[in-house]
Amino acid sequence: MSEKVTAMIEEIKGLTVLELSELVHALEEEFGVSAAAMAAPAAAAAPAAEEKTSFDVVLTGFDAAAKIKVIKAVREITEQGLAEAKATVEGTPSTLKEGVSKDDAEAMKAKLEEVGAKVELK
Repeated sequence: MSEKVTAMIEEIKGLTVLELSELVHALEEEFGVSAAAMAAPAAAAAPAAEEKTSFDVVLTGFDAAAKIKVIKAVREITEQGLAEAKATVEGTPSTLKEGVSKDDAEAMKAKLEEVGAKVELK
């Protein structure tokens, strides 16, 4: 950085919040710009990124008394054999399905929770 820029930064560091606010307003008026205009595009892009369309159904735990029911539900959802479903349930946390729609994921979650499983949608 040049010495001029370094000197300006040091001068700005010494300003109070009120003085800094006045400086920002004066610069906006002098150059016809707005400091808020640069932050707006980033803020507008954020909500679009939050909306998910596909989910992973993850078995995070289960009630020990309902283990057999959970295994049956996992077999039905994943179309696994008995041994594979048992290994999946005993190896929790386990991803049961990946990339499913929100409605399907919620239906699977409800079915599993109904029999005593703990499920997360990611």
